[in-house]
Amino acid sequence: MNNIPKTLIVGIFASVALAACGGGGDGSSGGNATGSVNVQMTDAPSCGFDHVYVTVSQVRINASSNAGDNDSGWTSITPAAPQKVDLLSLTNGTMATLGQATLPAGQYQQVRLVLAQNQGNTLANSVVVSGTANEQPLATPSATQSGLKIIRPFDVAANSTVDLVLDFNACKSVVQQGNGSYALKPVITATPTAVSGIIDGYVAASEAGATVYAEQNGKVVSGTVADSTGHFVFSTLVQSSTNGNYDIVIVQANETTGIITSVPVIVGATTRVSTADQPITLPVSTANTVSGTVTASATASLRALQTVSAGVYEIASANANLDTGAYTTSLPVAAPMVGVYKATLPIGLSAAAASAAQYTMEADAASGATQSTAVSIAGGSQTNVNFAF
Repeated sequence: MNNIPKTLIVGIFASVALAACGGGGDGSSGGNATGSVNVQMTDAPSCGFDHVYVTVSQVRINASSNAGDNDSGWTSITPAAPQKVDLLSLTNGTMATLGQATLPAGQYQQVRLVLAQNQGNTLANSVVVSGTANEQPLATPSATQSGLKIIRPFDVAANSTVDLVLDFNACKSVVQQGNGSYALKPVITATPTAVSGIIDGYVAASEAGATVYAEQNGKVVSGTVADSTGHFVFSTLVQSSTNGNYDIVIVQANETTGIITSVPVIVGATTRVSTADQPITLPVSTANTVSGTVTASATASLRALQTVSAGVYEIASANANLDTGAYTTSLPVAAPMVGVYKATLPIGLSAAAASAAQYTMEADAASGATQSTAVSIAGGSQTNVNFAF
């Protein structure tokens, strides 16, 4: 995957078409008081792609979480022309501004991200597989019609502007099909910056390109990529007082996993886990693979979890092939290096020896059903780690 470019703001300037706002008494207040919402987009790192392009044609907002496509109460932010954005340029604090709208003051529940359609050889949505040069179509059947649905309550106060960031997890969202083509199975979250803070850190410059995750309770909340200097930043994490502290998980090919637990986030503040002068440096590790199949109709995603004394952490993920159900993922054999956050840096890391080469593979079906099994890669790669739903 390409290194992330220097921080920039990609302006997608929108003309705003206002529908009747509020709708159904499901959150918006009456009267003439208004505020504004400014919608931006960022991305978690992607697995195996140099580019993941999507073309945004509209953002829709409604006060009701149950509002249908043709119900009242929608406010639309519509670019003058659909804008093609490379999601993989939107990491490490980089944002694309999708537009701004004026809304009645109140609470809003639903956001929809509407994508343009691919038209023949004109690709609105596409991927470039790492090591190749050609764009391949990315199928987005529902996104081009009703939009990608995100349920996330947020408040718009009178005479104020809410910055709402859509975090598009490309790694979990792009799925391969049996014929080698790709489809979008969107994983997107929305976070108002008014309730968020920052986690900032460095890995050694030799570990540039490492994937860094912010996790809670063993699930990835956000992800980024360490830049050419080893710097990484999470700019829109919800404050710890709302959802609890975060765990920072650092993953790099042929290196040991690094885990820093119990990292707090304070609104408007920056929590540092390491600095350029004292970066996190991880030892090398051999890697083995885990592969198998999942019942294809399950439309499943896979997570490789590792347990240490402090908890359970997601180390890697993969989507099962939509047609064959096949999956594979690469994992480090060495024991993860783990440390507990402290305000005085550096944070010491030590090997969790009992966890070396020990993983739990979890398969999550689209229906919500989950299966898991313990896997050891101490003796080599493991095949036929299969799941049947």
